[in-house]
Amino acid sequence: MIGVAGINCIRKLMRLAHPCLRGRRRHVYHYRSYSGKSRTEIVEAEMSRIRNIGIMAHIDAGKTTTTERMLYYTGFTRALGDVDDGDTVMDYMSQERQRGITIQSAAISFNWRDHRINLIDTPGHVDFTVEVERSLRVLDGAVAVFDASAGVEAQTLTVWRQADRYSVPRIAFLNKMDKTGASLEYSINSIRDKLKTVPLVLQLPIGIEKTFSGMVDLVSMEKLTWTLGPGNDGSEYQTTPLQDVDDAELQERALVERALLIEQLAELDDKMAELLLSGDGTCDLESIPAEEVHMALQRVTCAQTGVPVLCGSSLKNKGVQPLLDAIIRYLPDPQDKGKELEQLYEDSLCAYAFKITHHKQRGPLTFLRIYSGTITPQSTIYNVSRDCTERVNRLLLVFADEYREMASMSAGNIAMVVGLKQTYTGDTLVTSPSAVVSAKKVRGQLQNQGHSISDMGDEDAPVLAGLDVPEPVFFCTIEAPSMSKQQELDAALVNLQKEDPSLHVKIDPETGQTVLSGMGELHLEIIQDRILKEYKLETHLGPLQVAYRETVGGTAQETVTVDRVLGAQKHHAVVTVSVQPVELDGQMRDVGVYFGLDRRTVNREVQTAVKTGIASACTQGPLLGYPVVGAEVTVDSIEVGPGTSLAMVSACAAQATQKVLKKSGGKILEPMMMLEITTDEGHMRSVLADLSQRRGRVTEVQSRAESRVVMAEGYSTAIRTVTSGQATFTMELFRYEEMTSLDQNRLLKKMTTFDVEGF
Repeated sequence: MIGVAGINCIRKLMRLAHPCLRGRRRHVYHYRSYSGKSRTEIVEAEMSRIRNIGIMAHIDAGKTTTTERMLYYTGFTRALGDVDDGDTVMDYMSQERQRGITIQSAAISFNWRDHRINLIDTPGHVDFTVEVERSLRVLDGAVAVFDASAGVEAQTLTVWRQADRYSVPRIAFLNKMDKTGASLEYSINSIRDKLKTVPLVLQLPIGIEKTFSGMVDLVSMEKLTWTLGPGNDGSEYQTTPLQDVDDAELQERALVERALLIEQLAELDDKMAELLLSGDGTCDLESIPAEEVHMALQRVTCAQTGVPVLCGSSLKNKGVQPLLDAIIRYLPDPQDKGKELEQLYEDSLCAYAFKITHHKQRGPLTFLRIYSGTITPQSTIYNVSRDCTERVNRLLLVFADEYREMASMSAGNIAMVVGLKQTYTGDTLVTSPSAVVSAKKVRGQLQNQGHSISDMGDEDAPVLAGLDVPEPVFFCTIEAPSMSKQQELDAALVNLQKEDPSLHVKIDPETGQTVLSGMGELHLEIIQDRILKEYKLETHLGPLQVAYRETVGGTAQETVTVDRVLGAQKHHAVVTVSVQPVELDGQMRDVGVYFGLDRRTVNREVQTAVKTGIASACTQGPLLGYPVVGAEVTVDSIEVGPGTSLAMVSACAAQATQKVLKKSGGKILEPMMMLEITTDEGHMRSVLADLSQRRGRVTEVQSRAESRVVMAEGYSTAIRTVTSGQATFTMELFRYEEMTSLDQNRLLKKMTTFDVEGF
């Protein structure tokens, strides 16, 4: 740690002794130009020169545009892609190009300064948040892109929490510095206050809004400027030592900001503090080169105690090359990810399947993150999660929607495999079953030595933990164009479920209709459009409905007896269960099953059958048939006659659970959404009135440039209607809340009364 006296000393020395400002030198201009390379010339880099990164942000912050500029300046593409023109490399789906948004995460590999960067561009819309989830699960670092005029937005908070969950180091890029209302100070304060992290400002913008032309690098103390015009696409930019810039005010500001940067680094990094106070105990800034600052930033970033912040304008081709340099300098290499697995499997293959797509000719394509060993085509591998053997037909390196055949791929890389038919998202793949046996032995030895193996998701087999897939909030029915096409629709939905873990499909037991459950209206619309484009089926979606939940109103107990004779065998079972509510605290908690009797007196298979019956009964509550949450079911007694089938035991437990749930007095839980609504002053009254009508709660109203931002809890899809299309909003599941008795009665009447009007 460094105190106030040390900070003042740093500032004084920066003004008086900084080597860049002692005396004047002649003006030296250096132009950096990056020549293009063929996309097939991918660096075969050692692990320390590989970066597996993701681009994440709120919708419309500029993720895809930033990625397109990276591809252009690294020589992967020969032309600048534009989202509005629908010619980007990463948004290759027809739905993405039509809507101008990213729907599926797309992977690509390219070179930069003798490094290989494996990049995944992720969606910014909350409906596709599972794409961000599974990408961050396998990435070593991420670039968080911010709209400099908006700061931290709703989905930014979501993706930031996801990155926290998987301990992913991040750097921040303040995009759209040329936009009206762009503000470095506002964005930095927003990051500090909302994301609860320490922003480390590495660049100062030169000019504001339309006059933005470049930035000052506070580490190297250089001025970087882009002069765009005919024939200049941003590939070249001008660097000038700051002491050669005739702007005393800019120099003074840069010195102060650099002092603040070093102050922050000294507080976060012990080595930087030691360097500052080395020798006779006084601050010696002159002896600290820029490279030491870079190293301190790298340590702080990997430790996730601070976040380097850069700025630019991707659309205007400014600031992307320094961002690429920051990725190489500050984000970690693959050796820092999956170390526990490397210890267990050593040099044998261990990979994680994080994404599945389907190809018309090739079939299922599986994206793998390789943590150890090497994978080759025509080899046999073992799926630990599914306990099955798979065949690798082909091995591909991914370039968005194009692929390159590979002879082998080693640890630290992201690969695509053709031929895995039984593998799903979240599965762990290894060389063979014997490798699992060896890994178990190694794990036991490490645990005996006091080492913690925290990333293992299964006690029986060393595997990586699966994904945290959010619960669907909306659902609707989907109908095939004819009965003859139903089988084709079912096959398409099976493939889409395998691709998208957040999509749920079930058959309504009462109507026999197929029901889709997803993250939002857009999510389900995209599914319908994909079925039309990819499977040539014109389906019909029913009205969008809210996915409520049910819980119990109090404690109750019920006993059910089953006595049946099937053939010559008599089946007899008696199960007594009791139920009690569990405090939800706004969180979703599945029904817990406990045994109040001595479990040693009950056969394990019978226990499993009882659990299965209880779980089956809890999938449909007694009021409206929605899943039951927030309850504990206790098995008080079990009596099973000789020869009774397990199916009868399970059915008996299910009936007892259904009766006790009904007896307890059920309650309806409704989803409360976290809303962020951006609108102009003229429509504020309409927005607030609509929220009030829908029982929404306004938590905060912010001013952002010429707009107002309403933060609220509630639910509304009518915002665009009441604002005549002038407002935008994002909506994310916040929690489930118990409905009032009046609202619940209204809902029950609405959902259970048959409307005969019009007959």
